[in-house]
Amino acid sequence: MAFTSNSGGGPMADINVTPLVDVMLVLLIIFMVTAPALSYQIQVDLPQRTTNPPPQPKDPPEPIRLRIEAGGTVTWNNSPIPLSVLQSSLEVEAERSIQPTLEIETDPDAQYETLAKVLSRAKNSGMEKIAFVDPGQ
Repeated sequence: MAFTSNSGGGPMADINVTPLVDVMLVLLIIFMVTAPALSYQIQVDLPQRTTNPPPQPKDPPEPIRLRIEAGGTVTWNNSPIPLSVLQSSLEVEAERSIQPTLEIETDPDAQYETLAKVLSRAKNSGMEKIAFVDPGQ
């Protein structure tokens, strides 16, 4: 039984896959190490279904309509309000026996930073009923 070697003239057609496997294993290890660090948990409190919903108030208070304009101004029921006064005004409303709904409407060109400030002030003031309103309605 004779074996032939490809020592005779012609190009060798076999591919050496060892370097390719080495590179793939290194990439696999890199992804395995970095993937858990890239994912982090965000705590979200979702509403839970109850069998006994609370009774609806007979005379609910008028909702507070906050509008965030494109220039960064915030209006409270169509009157401008500075962000520095917003939290104290929301705290007063949050302490009422029946809390009004806070309806937030944003201009499509408004900055997200202003919306984030309004939401953080609403949360810190104790507002529980926050709704987002479509600008088209």
